[in-house]
Amino acid sequence: MYKLNAHEADLAPVNVEGAKGVQIQWLLAETNGAPNFAMRRFVIAPGGHTPYHQHDWEHEVYTLTGEGIMNTEDGEQPVACGDTILIPGGEMHNFHNTGDEPLEFLCLVPNGPATEGH
Repeated sequence: MYKLNAHEADLAPVNVEGAKGVQIQWLLAETNGAPNFAMRRFVIAPGGHTPYHQHDWEHEVYTLTGEGIMNTEDGEQPVACGDTILIPGGEMHNFHNTGDEPLEFLCLVPNGPATEGH
């Protein structure tokens, strides 16, 4: 078993092209004994956004606080606290904080290529 209080985990800036005002916090990963999935917490500052991108793996998102827009190939969709989102592998997407407070969400991805270098 592994237990971590999220308030004790480091938040690190996301320094990839197209990201603005985004931080990531690794909560669970292979390094903690999770054999299949990684759990990450993202914090996007007001006006910030993740890059518009895609990858081969799916990920599941649960919004904790804030509000924003999720951009996909099918257009924009509002995102708010409590929303649960499945992003299929290969689908272009990003998140943009349109509110006055941080947009925070959990993002779960499979271990392996999804967690290498991210």
